[in-house]
Amino acid sequence: MKVKSRHFLKKDEANKVKSNMLSIFKGCDDIFGKNSKLEIVKTDMGYDLIYINGHPMLFLIGDETFLTVRGALEANPVERLVVVDAGAIRFVINGADVMCPGIVDADVNIKVDDLVIIVEETHKKPLAIGRAMIDGTEMVSNSGKAVKTIHVVGDEIWKAGES
Repeated sequence: MKVKSRHFLKKDEANKVKSNMLSIFKGCDDIFGKNSKLEIVKTDMGYDLIYINGHPMLFLIGDETFLTVRGALEANPVERLVVVDAGAIRFVINGADVMCPGIVDADVNIKVDDLVIIVEETHKKPLAIGRAMIDGTEMVSNSGKAVKTIHVVGDEIWKAGES
């Protein structure tokens, strides 16, 4: 990942990002501390990152803002979750798209093209972020691809927070 530019968001821009995220994830205000500094990092990856206090917690895909895997670990959301069984974990963390047979549960409010968080079944820990290819109501009882994976634990976005 190559950083093109980076700058701190103005207070009104930061408040807009925060209210947008709170409209999607009701309880995610934990990642936005009282005196948090939001910094936008322009990259060559096709999407930009928003660092909160030095960690990549959000990313921008087109005009959408969404949690990174690191952000999902911090925020512990209960919305837009796709739960996969133990057999799917190794495929997901290697970047594979999520197939319906590996899904044990999904938020029924997920619609086609929504960004979603893929979590493992036992501890509900986030593994990846992806885009829904079918509605959440169809994910458990269907076959074929359900989620196009965008970002996983261990990829460039994840590693960006380690430096």
